[in-house]
Amino acid sequence: MSIVNVTIFNALLRFSISQILRFKKILSLPKINFIMEKFIELLKHRRSCRHFTDEAIDKESIDIILKAALMSPSGHRLTPWEFVVVEDKETLKALSVCKAAGATFIENAAAAIVVIADTTKSDVWVEDCSIASVNMQLAAEDLGLGSCWVQIRLRKDNEGNDAIDNVKSLLGIPEQYSVLSMVALGHKGRESKPFDESKLQLDKIHRGRFGNNN
Repeated sequence: MSIVNVTIFNALLRFSISQILRFKKILSLPKINFIMEKFIELLKHRRSCRHFTDEAIDKESIDIILKAALMSPSGHRLTPWEFVVVEDKETLKALSVCKAAGATFIENAAAAIVVIADTTKSDVWVEDCSIASVNMQLAAEDLGLGSCWVQIRLRKDNEGNDAIDNVKSLLGIPEQYSVLSMVALGHKGRESKPFDESKLQLDKIHRGRFGNNN
């Protein structure tokens, strides 16, 4: 094959590859749009659920929710978070009174996942645990389950005791760990309306500099 023919062949090859890649990109656009639409719908339907049925959650669903937590990003990929799965009814009842208010519904949940972190591993463990907590809630909604975040950090019980210490004592959590939250899980006992986009607080968005809401 002459040099001229080789040059022409290479040019045609590059053209074909670029066309294939362009065509592949075009074909993938509807899929991307579908995924984004599905994700937005998931966000709209994830509402805090505090009313659960008596139905248990199967192990496969719990494992999917935990995988969502383990796939959460963390600062420098230090992954300080760990998760304690509680399904025992007596333990759930004890957790429901670990703070003064806002946890009583855990008693009737099918399960609670306690989000803890080794605080010696990262100085942004609060942020990391927060992301993991939300990931679990989104996974639960995707499975058709209800969930609710229960704040533990910076909370106290009716006697002024730290809620973190109450949870750690109850679950045997080591000293270097702290507790951010608990995610209550169960089959929904009451359906909530999806988030109403007309209530979006668009005035909280600033473009370019603070105060520019256009």
